[in-house]
Amino acid sequence: MPPLPKKQLSKSKQRSRAAHYRFKPIAVSECPQCHSPRLPHQVCPECGSYGGRQVLPKPEEKT
Repeated sequence: MPPLPKKQLSKSKQRSRAAHYRFKPIAVSECPQCHSPRLPHQVCPECGSYGGRQVLPKPEEKT
């Protein structure tokens, strides 16, 4: 059997532990080629470049 606590944790102890569980804002960086917002360490969805190279073909413009 796993060990169980002998006494109930107080609300302040629970809340101080839970103080770090929060949403962080999504990190967004700027593409060096087209200057559109993109996620870091990801291929740019607008121009298809990553690390200064063209990785994916440029998406065609929808008319």
